Amino acid sequence: MLKALFHIFIFPGLLFLFVFGLCAEYIDRKIYARLQNRVGPPWFQPLADFLKLIGKEEIIPEEADVRTFKLAPLFALAASSAAILYIPIWGERAVFSFNGDIIVVLYLLTIPTLAYFLGGWYSRSVFSMIGAVRSLTQLFAYEVPLFLSILASAMLADTWSISGIVSFYSRHLGYCFFNILGFGVALISLLGKLEKVPFDIPEAETEIVAGAFTEYSGRFLAFLRLSLDVELVVCASLLAAIFLPFGLSLPPQALFVFYIVQVIFIIALISFLRAVFARLRLDQMINFCWKYLAPLAFAQVILNLILKGVLPR
Repeated sequence: MLKALFHIFIFPGLLFLFVFGLCAEYIDRKIYARLQNRVGPPWFQPLADFLKLIGKEEIIPEEADVRTFKLAPLFALAASSAAILYIPIWGERAVFSFNGDIIVVLYLLTIPTLAYFLGGWYSRSVFSMIGAVRSLTQLFAYEVPLFLSILASAMLADTWSISGIVSFYSRHLGYCFFNILGFGVALISLLGKLEKVPFDIPEAETEIVAGAFTEYSGRFLAFLRLSLDVELVVCASLLAAIFLPFGLSLPPQALFVFYIVQVIFIIALISFLRAVFARLRLDQMINFCWKYLAPLAFAQVILNLILKGVLPR
Protein backbone atom coordinates (compact mmCIF):
# COMPACT_ATOMS: atom_id res chain seq x y z
CA MET A 1 0.00 0.00 0.00
CA LEU A 2 2.77 2.46 0.92
CA LYS A 3 4.64 1.64 -2.28
CA ALA A 4 1.52 2.24 -4.36
CA LEU A 5 0.87 5.56 -2.60
CA PHE A 6 4.49 6.57 -3.21
CA HIS A 7 4.10 5.87 -6.93
CA ILE A 8 0.81 7.77 -7.13
CA PHE A 9 1.75 10.88 -5.15
CA ILE A 10 5.56 11.10 -5.41
CA PHE A 11 7.20 9.27 -8.32
CA PRO A 12 6.24 8.95 -11.11
CA GLY A 13 2.98 10.46 -9.90
CA LEU A 14 1.81 13.91 -8.90
CA LEU A 15 4.96 15.47 -7.39
CA PHE A 16 7.23 14.33 -10.21
CA LEU A 17 4.71 15.42 -12.86
CA PHE A 18 4.25 18.79 -11.14
CA VAL A 19 8.00 19.52 -11.20
CA PHE A 20 8.68 18.04 -14.63
CA GLY A 21 5.51 19.61 -16.06
CA LEU A 22 6.63 23.10 -15.05
CA CYS A 23 10.10 22.38 -16.42
CA ALA A 24 8.56 21.16 -19.67
CA GLU A 25 6.53 24.37 -19.96
CA TYR A 26 9.68 26.42 -19.47
CA ILE A 27 11.61 24.38 -22.07
CA ASP A 28 8.75 24.65 -24.55
CA ARG A 29 8.38 28.41 -24.09
CA LYS A 30 12.13 29.02 -24.12
CA ILE A 31 12.77 27.05 -27.32
CA TYR A 32 9.73 28.62 -28.97
CA ALA A 33 11.01 32.08 -28.03
CA ARG A 34 14.54 31.45 -29.27
CA LEU A 35 13.20 30.17 -32.59
CA GLN A 36 11.39 33.50 -32.91
CA ASN A 37 14.52 35.44 -31.94
CA ARG A 38 13.12 36.37 -28.53
CA VAL A 39 14.71 35.96 -25.10
CA GLY A 40 11.91 33.96 -23.54
CA PRO A 41 10.91 33.62 -19.87
CA PRO A 42 13.28 33.04 -16.92
CA TRP A 43 13.51 29.49 -15.56
CA PHE A 44 11.19 30.20 -12.61
CA GLN A 45 8.38 31.80 -14.65
CA PRO A 46 6.05 28.72 -14.83
CA LEU A 47 6.29 28.23 -11.05
CA ALA A 48 5.77 31.95 -10.42
CA ASP A 49 2.68 31.93 -12.65
CA PHE A 50 1.28 28.90 -10.82
CA LEU A 51 1.82 30.40 -7.36
CA LYS A 52 0.38 33.73 -8.49
CA LEU A 53 -2.80 32.06 -9.76
CA ILE A 54 -3.13 29.95 -6.60
CA GLY A 55 -3.23 33.15 -4.54
CA LYS A 56 -5.80 34.91 -6.69
CA GLU A 57 -9.57 35.01 -6.17
CA GLU A 58 -11.77 32.54 -8.04
CA ILE A 59 -14.63 34.22 -9.89
CA ILE A 60 -17.43 31.93 -11.04
CA PRO A 61 -19.98 33.23 -13.59
CA GLU A 62 -23.50 33.60 -12.20
CA GLU A 63 -25.06 31.32 -14.82
CA ALA A 64 -22.38 28.64 -14.61
CA ASP A 65 -22.98 25.12 -13.32
CA VAL A 66 -20.83 25.54 -10.23
CA ARG A 67 -20.14 21.84 -9.58
CA THR A 68 -19.10 21.04 -13.16
CA PHE A 69 -17.15 24.29 -13.41
CA LYS A 70 -15.09 23.41 -10.32
CA LEU A 71 -14.61 19.69 -10.99
CA ALA A 72 -13.54 19.92 -14.64
CA PRO A 73 -9.94 21.11 -13.89
CA LEU A 74 -9.52 18.40 -11.24
CA PHE A 75 -10.72 15.63 -13.56
CA ALA A 76 -8.37 16.86 -16.30
CA LEU A 77 -5.38 16.87 -13.95
CA ALA A 78 -6.24 13.52 -12.33
CA ALA A 79 -6.74 11.69 -15.65
CA SER A 80 -3.50 12.90 -17.23
CA SER A 81 -1.58 12.15 -14.01
CA ALA A 82 -2.99 8.62 -13.76
CA ALA A 83 -1.85 7.77 -17.30
CA ILE A 84 1.85 8.02 -16.39
CA LEU A 85 1.52 5.00 -14.08
CA TYR A 86 1.07 2.71 -17.10
CA ILE A 87 3.94 4.16 -19.18
CA PRO A 88 7.49 2.80 -18.73
CA ILE A 89 9.73 5.75 -18.00
CA TRP A 90 12.55 3.86 -16.35
CA GLY A 91 13.30 0.49 -17.93
CA GLU A 92 10.95 -1.89 -19.69
CA ARG A 93 8.22 -2.09 -17.06
CA ALA A 94 5.72 0.53 -15.97
CA VAL A 95 4.65 0.91 -12.35
CA PHE A 96 1.35 -0.79 -13.19
CA SER A 97 1.11 -2.80 -16.41
CA PHE A 98 -1.18 -5.39 -17.93
CA ASN A 99 -2.11 -6.57 -21.41
CA GLY A 100 -4.46 -3.86 -22.60
CA ASP A 101 -3.07 -0.92 -20.64
CA ILE A 102 -2.44 0.97 -23.89
CA ILE A 103 -6.22 1.27 -24.30
CA VAL A 104 -6.49 2.60 -20.74
CA VAL A 105 -3.79 5.22 -21.36
CA LEU A 106 -5.42 6.43 -24.58
CA TYR A 107 -8.76 6.60 -22.75
CA LEU A 108 -7.26 8.56 -19.84
CA LEU A 109 -5.61 11.01 -22.24
CA THR A 110 -9.00 11.67 -23.84
CA ILE A 111 -10.60 12.71 -20.54
CA PRO A 112 -8.77 16.09 -20.22
CA THR A 113 -10.21 17.29 -23.54
CA LEU A 114 -13.69 16.22 -22.44
CA ALA A 115 -13.13 18.03 -19.13
CA TYR A 116 -12.12 21.21 -20.98
CA PHE A 117 -15.29 20.93 -23.03
CA LEU A 118 -17.54 20.47 -20.00
CA GLY A 119 -15.84 23.25 -18.05
CA GLY A 120 -16.14 25.68 -20.96
CA TRP A 121 -19.67 24.65 -21.92
CA TYR A 122 -21.05 24.96 -18.38
CA SER A 123 -19.35 28.33 -17.92
CA ARG A 124 -22.26 29.64 -20.02
CA SER A 125 -19.99 32.27 -21.53
CA VAL A 126 -20.14 32.82 -25.28
CA PHE A 127 -16.37 32.68 -25.72
CA SER A 128 -16.07 29.63 -23.45
CA MET A 129 -18.83 27.74 -25.22
CA ILE A 130 -17.33 28.43 -28.64
CA GLY A 131 -13.93 27.27 -27.41
CA ALA A 132 -15.50 24.18 -25.84
CA VAL A 133 -17.23 23.21 -29.08
CA ARG A 134 -13.96 23.72 -30.97
CA SER A 135 -12.11 21.49 -28.49
CA LEU A 136 -14.63 18.69 -28.93
CA THR A 137 -14.74 19.08 -32.73
CA GLN A 138 -10.96 19.02 -32.92
CA LEU A 139 -10.94 15.87 -30.77
CA PHE A 140 -12.67 13.91 -33.55
CA ALA A 141 -10.04 15.08 -36.03
CA TYR A 142 -6.74 14.18 -34.35
CA GLU A 143 -7.76 11.17 -32.24
CA VAL A 144 -8.11 8.78 -35.20
CA PRO A 145 -4.60 9.28 -36.69
CA LEU A 146 -3.07 9.46 -33.20
CA PHE A 147 -4.66 6.19 -32.10
CA LEU A 148 -3.90 4.43 -35.39
CA SER A 149 -0.23 5.40 -35.32
CA ILE A 150 0.18 4.17 -31.74
CA LEU A 151 -1.83 0.99 -32.20
CA ALA A 152 0.15 0.16 -35.37
CA SER A 153 3.26 -0.21 -33.21
CA ALA A 154 1.31 -2.45 -30.85
CA MET A 155 0.22 -4.66 -33.77
CA LEU A 156 3.80 -5.26 -34.89
CA ALA A 157 4.84 -6.00 -31.30
CA ASP A 158 1.81 -8.33 -30.95
CA THR A 159 0.85 -6.96 -27.55
CA TRP A 160 -1.57 -4.38 -26.13
CA SER A 161 0.70 -3.59 -23.19
CA ILE A 162 2.96 -0.55 -23.40
CA SER A 163 5.55 -2.37 -21.30
CA GLY A 164 5.31 -5.28 -23.72
CA ILE A 165 5.79 -2.95 -26.69
CA VAL A 166 8.91 -1.43 -25.11
CA SER A 167 10.26 -4.90 -24.33
CA PHE A 168 9.67 -6.09 -27.90
CA TYR A 169 11.31 -3.12 -29.61
CA SER A 170 14.21 -3.10 -27.17
CA ARG A 171 15.00 -6.65 -28.38
CA HIS A 172 14.43 -5.69 -32.04
CA LEU A 173 15.75 -2.14 -32.28
CA GLY A 174 15.87 -2.29 -36.06
CA TYR A 175 12.09 -2.69 -36.17
CA CYS A 176 11.70 0.81 -34.69
CA PHE A 177 12.59 2.32 -38.06
CA PHE A 178 9.51 0.74 -39.60
CA ASN A 179 7.41 3.03 -37.38
CA ILE A 180 8.95 6.34 -38.47
CA LEU A 181 5.82 7.23 -40.44
CA GLY A 182 3.66 6.53 -37.39
CA PHE A 183 5.95 8.64 -35.20
CA GLY A 184 5.56 11.60 -37.55
CA VAL A 185 1.77 11.24 -37.61
CA ALA A 186 1.62 10.90 -33.80
CA LEU A 187 3.83 13.95 -33.31
CA ILE A 188 1.66 16.15 -35.55
CA SER A 189 -1.52 14.78 -33.97
CA LEU A 190 -0.06 15.60 -30.58
CA LEU A 191 -0.04 19.28 -31.53
CA GLY A 192 -3.82 19.05 -31.92
CA LYS A 193 -4.24 17.19 -28.66
CA LEU A 194 -2.21 19.76 -26.74
CA GLU A 195 -3.94 22.60 -28.65
CA LYS A 196 -0.68 24.12 -29.82
CA VAL A 197 0.03 26.05 -33.03
CA PRO A 198 -1.04 25.39 -35.76
CA PHE A 199 -3.93 23.59 -34.00
CA ASP A 200 -4.53 26.06 -31.15
CA ILE A 201 -7.97 26.81 -32.62
CA PRO A 202 -9.93 26.14 -29.37
CA GLU A 203 -8.07 28.89 -27.49
CA ALA A 204 -7.28 31.35 -30.26
CA GLU A 205 -6.54 34.53 -28.29
CA THR A 206 -7.24 36.88 -31.20
CA GLU A 207 -10.68 35.35 -31.76
CA ILE A 208 -12.17 33.96 -28.54
CA VAL A 209 -9.90 35.27 -25.75
CA ALA A 210 -8.88 31.95 -24.10
CA GLY A 211 -11.55 29.62 -25.40
CA ALA A 212 -12.91 27.17 -22.85
CA PHE A 213 -10.62 28.68 -20.18
CA THR A 214 -11.94 32.25 -20.58
CA GLU A 215 -14.03 32.34 -17.37
CA TYR A 216 -11.52 30.47 -15.21
CA SER A 217 -9.38 32.29 -12.67
CA GLY A 218 -7.43 31.65 -9.50
CA ARG A 219 -6.59 28.10 -8.51
CA PHE A 220 -8.96 26.59 -11.08
CA LEU A 221 -7.03 28.24 -13.91
CA ALA A 222 -3.78 27.15 -12.22
CA PHE A 223 -4.96 23.52 -12.22
CA LEU A 224 -6.02 23.78 -15.86
CA ARG A 225 -2.66 25.11 -16.92
CA LEU A 226 -0.91 22.49 -14.80
CA SER A 227 -3.01 19.75 -16.43
CA LEU A 228 -1.79 20.96 -19.84
CA ASP A 229 1.82 20.80 -18.64
CA VAL A 230 1.29 17.32 -17.21
CA GLU A 231 -0.43 16.20 -20.40
CA LEU A 232 2.58 17.43 -22.39
CA VAL A 233 4.95 15.33 -20.26
CA VAL A 234 2.72 12.24 -20.34
CA CYS A 235 2.14 12.39 -24.11
CA ALA A 236 5.85 12.95 -24.78
CA SER A 237 6.64 10.02 -22.45
CA LEU A 238 4.17 7.82 -24.34
CA LEU A 239 5.74 8.65 -27.70
CA ALA A 240 9.24 8.14 -26.29
CA ALA A 241 8.30 4.73 -24.86
CA ILE A 242 6.62 3.44 -28.02
CA PHE A 243 8.70 4.98 -30.80
CA LEU A 244 12.09 5.61 -29.12
CA PRO A 245 12.76 2.59 -26.86
CA PHE A 246 16.54 3.04 -26.93
CA GLY A 247 19.16 2.92 -24.21
CA LEU A 248 17.46 0.27 -22.06
CA SER A 249 20.80 -1.47 -21.49
CA LEU A 250 22.13 1.59 -19.64
CA PRO A 251 22.51 1.67 -15.83
CA PRO A 252 19.37 2.85 -13.96
CA GLN A 253 20.65 6.37 -13.27
CA ALA A 254 21.79 6.87 -16.86
CA LEU A 255 18.55 5.34 -18.11
CA PHE A 256 16.49 7.94 -16.24
CA VAL A 257 18.63 10.76 -17.64
CA PHE A 258 18.16 9.27 -21.10
CA TYR A 259 14.38 9.30 -20.56
CA ILE A 260 14.51 13.01 -19.66
CA VAL A 261 16.54 13.70 -22.81
CA GLN A 262 14.01 11.81 -24.96
CA VAL A 263 11.09 13.82 -23.54
CA ILE A 264 12.96 17.10 -24.03
CA PHE A 265 13.73 16.04 -27.62
CA ILE A 266 10.03 15.51 -28.35
CA ILE A 267 9.13 18.82 -26.67
CA ALA A 268 11.77 20.53 -28.84
CA LEU A 269 10.19 19.02 -31.96
CA ILE A 270 6.80 20.31 -30.85
CA SER A 271 8.25 23.78 -30.26
CA PHE A 272 9.88 23.72 -33.69
CA LEU A 273 6.60 22.81 -35.40
CA ARG A 274 4.84 25.57 -33.43
CA ALA A 275 7.34 28.11 -34.68
CA VAL A 276 7.20 26.98 -38.31
CA PHE A 277 3.44 26.92 -38.92
CA ALA A 278 0.67 29.49 -38.59
CA ARG A 279 -2.73 28.79 -37.05
CA LEU A 280 -5.21 26.91 -39.23
CA ARG A 281 -8.96 27.32 -39.31
CA LEU A 282 -11.00 24.55 -37.73
CA ASP A 283 -12.23 23.26 -41.09
CA GLN A 284 -8.65 23.25 -42.42
CA MET A 285 -7.50 21.27 -39.39
CA ILE A 286 -10.24 18.66 -39.77
CA ASN A 287 -9.58 18.38 -43.51
CA PHE A 288 -5.84 17.98 -42.90
CA CYS A 289 -6.30 15.24 -40.29
CA TRP A 290 -8.82 13.21 -42.28
CA LYS A 291 -7.31 13.78 -45.73
CA TYR A 292 -3.64 13.32 -44.89
CA LEU A 293 -2.88 12.16 -41.34
CA ALA A 294 -5.52 9.41 -41.12
CA PRO A 295 -4.52 7.77 -44.46
CA LEU A 296 -0.84 7.92 -43.45
CA ALA A 297 -1.63 6.34 -40.08
CA PHE A 298 -3.74 3.67 -41.81
CA ALA A 299 -0.82 3.02 -44.18
CA GLN A 300 1.36 2.43 -41.11
CA VAL A 301 -1.19 -0.08 -39.82
CA ILE A 302 -1.21 -1.96 -43.16
CA LEU A 303 2.59 -1.92 -43.32
CA ASN A 304 2.92 -3.32 -39.80
CA LEU A 305 0.36 -6.04 -40.48
CA ILE A 306 2.43 -7.13 -43.50
CA LEU A 307 5.70 -6.93 -41.56
CA LYS A 308 4.17 -8.90 -38.70
CA GLY A 309 3.79 -11.92 -40.98
CA VAL A 310 7.21 -11.53 -42.62
CA LEU A 311 9.73 -10.47 -39.99
CA PRO A 312 11.28 -12.95 -37.53
CA ARG A 313 10.22 -12.50 -33.93
